[in-house]
Amino acid sequence: MSVQARLVREKIAAGPAPELRAVDANDIVIGKDVLELLSSAMYVDPMSVCREYVQNAADAIDEARKLGLLAEDELGRVDVDLDPTTRSVSIRDNGGGIAWPDFVRRLTTLGASTKRGAQARGFRGVGRLAGLGYAQELVFRSRAAGETMVSEMRWDCRKLRVLLRMPEESDLPTLIAQVVTYGQVEAAGWPDRFFQAEMRGIVRLKADRLMDRTAIEDYLGQVAPVPFSPDFPFAQQIAERLGGAVSMGNLHIHVGGKKTPTYRPHLDGFAMDEMRVSEFTGIDFFDLPSVDGGLAAVGWVLHHDYEGAIPNAARIKGLRLRSGNVQVGDAALLEELFAETRFNAWSVGEIHVIDRRIVPNGRRDHFEQNTHYANLLNHLAPIARDISKRCRDGSVRRKLLRDFAMFKSAGEERVAVLEQGAVGAAQRDGLMREAHQYREALQRIVVAPALIESDEAELQSALAAYEAKLAQVGDPLDRLKPLSNIPLDKRPMYEHMFELIYSCSANRMAAKSLIDRIMERIV
Repeated sequence: MSVQARLVREKIAAGPAPELRAVDANDIVIGKDVLELLSSAMYVDPMSVCREYVQNAADAIDEARKLGLLAEDELGRVDVDLDPTTRSVSIRDNGGGIAWPDFVRRLTTLGASTKRGAQARGFRGVGRLAGLGYAQELVFRSRAAGETMVSEMRWDCRKLRVLLRMPEESDLPTLIAQVVTYGQVEAAGWPDRFFQAEMRGIVRLKADRLMDRTAIEDYLGQVAPVPFSPDFPFAQQIAERLGGAVSMGNLHIHVGGKKTPTYRPHLDGFAMDEMRVSEFTGIDFFDLPSVDGGLAAVGWVLHHDYEGAIPNAARIKGLRLRSGNVQVGDAALLEELFAETRFNAWSVGEIHVIDRRIVPNGRRDHFEQNTHYANLLNHLAPIARDISKRCRDGSVRRKLLRDFAMFKSAGEERVAVLEQGAVGAAQRDGLMREAHQYREALQRIVVAPALIESDEAELQSALAAYEAKLAQVGDPLDRLKPLSNIPLDKRPMYEHMFELIYSCSANRMAAKSLIDRIMERIV
């Protein structure tokens, strides 16, 4: 900074404080570009549109249940229907709906949700705009209990995109008035109580997944508040352990008219590849304290053999975060907590955030960075370390098992040659020495701490069988039996020939097989 600039700053600081006035609200202009930022710019993944509407449906169903609008035995239901001819997707719930007097105001108000401060999953009032960037038209329909007409609102997304590209300045209310129409239609054929968001003329993006029934079902099975499969053996334990702290809000979501609802993808295990299946062996639960001693989150981790990264096709890999039983971010959100980031992909688990001060960001792809979220990560770090240790132990264990099989096979090759008795004394001594070295290597592996109890029993049995064979070929009298019918003066010649065959062959067992055939003919 120059001397002159410094003197000016000091003069300003020494002078009287300026008179400050509040900004006149009439001088504040919210431009049309805000709508683009709150819709297509926020939701970069087309599938997140489905999550936003299902999340709103879950909140509506919870509210309807509190108000007694759902019968005690009535399930919270969401129907996701696809129409390939019009390239449309509709998402309808059996919540309380929005009554006609509130319909227009609620659906044209941005960033002023009535759910803020409540125990709801969404509270920013922009999630319903998620479909604007992915369709030609966005249609909302609703009917509250007792109403004889269905309320309908249409957003012209094509016109909206044209207006957003025009250079003329325009405020947000004026823009909305240009693209939104509304009214009431006959209720015949519609449920007595519902809310529906329909995206018509869906744009082709990212492999056209928004028009793929299987892709939508797989996605919602991972991120939405849906129940576990009846085939998942730990479902009841999780429900009992988390039920008191987490509003599970399990929805019965039916995609594409399927009679069976969408379930979470967890089963009793998962396929590592076409040949290997890894089964779940147990589950651990944990509570994570908040900054002031309350409960920040609860969670669980499923254990298995930790044989490597879980395939994407299993749809369960990674330690995942959920808020309101809706997934936040993706499977890689917490990978930085692990000693090696790859170990996150070896794990299966969930952390359900309870502390309302740990807030998902607007896109729900992460959490707002604050003290409470940092505290959550600090308490998750030991859990990630434990999983990392299990991954390393699993790697060590598998290496020990591979080494045991390799050493045992190599030792048995030496024993087989010794049993054949077709080599000279020098080579026999060398083979015997190598066979004993492999026995010592096997003995070290059997007592390695990384092995589990079932491994130890199996390997001890294999080692005992190997030692019995080795003891048998250690008898010097056995060496004379295979060549006993050959005259003593010819035995050195044969032994030398057999040694040459072994030394010149790339495969010891193939050489043994050849020598066996030769010996059958000469004895």
